Amino acid sequence: MSSQFFGLNIAYSGLLAANANLNTTANNISNVQTEGYSRQAVDTQAAFPIRTFEAYGCAGAGVDTLSVERIRDGFYDQKYWNNNSKLGEYNMKQYYMREFEDYFYDTGTNGGFAQIYDKLMITALEEIMKDPGSSNAKSQFVGFAGQLTDYFNQVSGNIQNIQKDVNSEIKVKIDDINSIAGEIATLNEQITTIEMGGQKANELRDRRDLLVDRLSEIVDVKTEEFPVYDKNDMTRETGAYRFVVKIAGGQPLVDANEHNDLVCVAREDYEKVNMTDVNGLYDVYWENGEKFRLSNASLGGELRGLIEIRDGNNGEYFNGTVTETAVNGYTDSEGGLHDTVTVQVKDEFLTDLNKNNMSDQGGIINLGNTEYYYDSWSYNVDIDAAGNATYTYKFVLSNDTELNGRHVTNDRVGKPAKIGENIDYEGVPYYMGQLNEWVRTFAQKFNDILKKGDDNTGTIMFTGNMKTEDDQYLYPEQNADGWRNDTLLRAYNSRNPQERETTWGQSVSVDVSDDSYYKLTAENFSILTAMVNDPTLMTNKFKKGDGVEQNDLIESLKNMTGEKDPLSFRGSNPSAFLEGVLSDVALNAASANTGVASYESVQQAIGNVRLSVSGVDEDEEAVNLVKFQNAYNLSSKMISVFQEIYRRLILETGV
Repeated sequence: MSSQFFGLNIAYSGLLAANANLNTTANNISNVQTEGYSRQAVDTQAAFPIRTFEAYGCAGAGVDTLSVERIRDGFYDQKYWNNNSKLGEYNMKQYYMREFEDYFYDTGTNGGFAQIYDKLMITALEEIMKDPGSSNAKSQFVGFAGQLTDYFNQVSGNIQNIQKDVNSEIKVKIDDINSIAGEIATLNEQITTIEMGGQKANELRDRRDLLVDRLSEIVDVKTEEFPVYDKNDMTRETGAYRFVVKIAGGQPLVDANEHNDLVCVAREDYEKVNMTDVNGLYDVYWENGEKFRLSNASLGGELRGLIEIRDGNNGEYFNGTVTETAVNGYTDSEGGLHDTVTVQVKDEFLTDLNKNNMSDQGGIINLGNTEYYYDSWSYNVDIDAAGNATYTYKFVLSNDTELNGRHVTNDRVGKPAKIGENIDYEGVPYYMGQLNEWVRTFAQKFNDILKKGDDNTGTIMFTGNMKTEDDQYLYPEQNADGWRNDTLLRAYNSRNPQERETTWGQSVSVDVSDDSYYKLTAENFSILTAMVNDPTLMTNKFKKGDGVEQNDLIESLKNMTGEKDPLSFRGSNPSAFLEGVLSDVALNAASANTGVASYESVQQAIGNVRLSVSGVDEDEEAVNLVKFQNAYNLSSKMISVFQEIYRRLILETGV
């Protein structure tokens, strides 16, 4: 038989449940505008019934108020984080591609490439053709040529400034990741402390999820949560949970109350990947010294977008196969012995030195997944008697034991070799490579024509300023046969079979330190000082004996503009340079804009679903307020009823 006060306890349990629901509703309403807040609800269940030993069996014992729980769906959280990572990536690309568009913007009348090039190769050349002996016309031409070099200097400088800005922003994002990781680890510890006492740390969990939202914008994120079991009884849960955050394809960032920091380390000059890279680009390492691969295909978020802008090479990176190694195979000028490695290459952007953007200050080469530092390299082309060309690069490895603490071994032969990473996006290195290729190709052809003037005694016009000396490159022939790498390859690739055959059995070698057109970049593109001081050095005829009015050399220069055969850039004539580059920029900008619009739309859809689950609905809470108020009033009324019953029972039926 149940107690005489059993009904009072039942009513009391209902009063407690209604009161908890009212308090939770009040909390929901007060946080209706709080970012990251998850709607809360009271978890109740019918109390365990008691046996009354009567005919009707068990009697209900009221309601048990178990806990206050967050209403949250982890499935939508993960979908939101995945999409947020993509949105962050395309936001970064959209922002910086707008800058690229601004720098390459050209209407033909705004002082861009088209206008400058037309003034030089059409207007100025026509003026010289009218009066080939005119020093004023030649002086005007040299002035327009200076505008062309200034254009490339300015554009390359602007693009390098983008690389500097992106590099700085990468450092900021890494610091943000570390800060968020530290906060999540601290929250994990606080949540564990509270929940091991039997309570739910709802607000702390909301703060943690909000931090993961922000983290997912910077880098891809996956989270896992496991119950912690008693070490002495592995079947008993302690009430605590182990929360793990992984980034970049599953690398652990936070594990319970521990987190791994990332460290940015600026590259030294001898660690450059590309010759046009600005100094001090950051590599990222875990605090234990392990490298954090920024080229990781699983990397997402703003960090991926920044890396692709800073390092994107459109897949044009040094790669080949090791064909030979030699221990102490090279002796430097001071008698130091160096190991050497020979690598055969096949890609066009490596077989043509004009397209090459490798560092000229040394760097790191990966030979079969083992890294070595190299000091210098040489480029070699060998064409056999049958007309088959072999292209190789020979690297002189550093003998600094702090950099290379081991000799290269023969087991590297046949292994892949690479410098840098394959980042299949058109970022700063790609556009710098396009600028360099154009100025090298254009300057070579232009200078070659000028040098043939006056019976091969002409003076070059376009050159590059040396970095370390107050001097300029003169681009002499590379060997006794008169072959230079560009002329050899141009003849080898000629459509004329007879011209091709002249290259059979020939070879050429260009050292990175040689005075070759590889040294010419958009950054150092300039006019020969002697030509600036005396424009009459620019001849207008091929033969000295021809009259002063002869302009056959000027005609040859003019033909460079409209024909592909004399000078081809990306399969078109040199004046179409900007069209090709602008099409690249436009496509990437359009892709970024489309990506942002698409992922913003998906983000809004997922966000709405997430809010429908965990967000606070004011109308719904108003209904709950009335509902739980009525429940509270009814429970109070039940207590009043039982109070009256007990009063009569005790005071009026007593003996």
